[in-house]
Amino acid sequence: LRTKTRKSGISGFYYAHCISVVHEYVGIHGCSETDGEDMHGLDEEEMWHADFNQKRGVVTLPDFANPLEFPNFYETSVIEMTGCKRKGLGCATSAKDFCVFLDAPQTSIYLKDDVELGVQNTLICHVTGFYPPSLSISWTKNNAHVTEGISLSQYRPRADGTFNIFSTLKFTPAEGDIYSCTVNHIALQGQPQTKTLDVALPSVGPAVFCGVGLTLGLLGVAAGTFLLIKGNNCN
Repeated sequence: LRTKTRKSGISGFYYAHCISVVHEYVGIHGCSETDGEDMHGLDEEEMWHADFNQKRGVVTLPDFANPLEFPNFYETSVIEMTGCKRKGLGCATSAKDFCVFLDAPQTSIYLKDDVELGVQNTLICHVTGFYPPSLSISWTKNNAHVTEGISLSQYRPRADGTFNIFSTLKFTPAEGDIYSCTVNHIALQGQPQTKTLDVALPSVGPAVFCGVGLTLGLLGVAAGTFLLIKGNNCN
């Protein structure tokens, strides 16, 4: 409940006007044998997540937001992940208590900006519709593995219970370079999903033909107008 208060200029009394505000909380808790995810969000914005590599909780609210504390959240996440992985191993061996339904990812690759040779750009690999939220994304340039200039987003939930994730690669375009993004997920059953993009400048042919056609058209109009005027003068 949020309350707005205003002062009356006549009586000096204060009147409170109450506005009911509804917020949507989301919490993601999931794991695989080698990975784990624990995230808390509000109104489709992430507030906090556990970084199990750096062994700490990370507050992801913007600088202008009211500061919030998440006491003991990371310690609780570690305990939850331990239990989650034990259940996952139990499913793999006995398939009785805790089994995961698998959804294979759908992958696309595209450029952030139009191609300009020699001007830094960003390649985006968008992976969506997968479950559980654990996968790997790798990049290649001309079939050589790339390790620099790469960033990876957090797993983002979708309304259907599956997840999205983005991987980006900063690069400087050169004519003929070929980049690919490869996704590996348990639902792909050992057959990685690869999307490829060839770096090429937009074709100038259509623009040239359009310009020539427009020029010829204007010349034709001018010639026709000239002949029409000359004919009228003759009459």
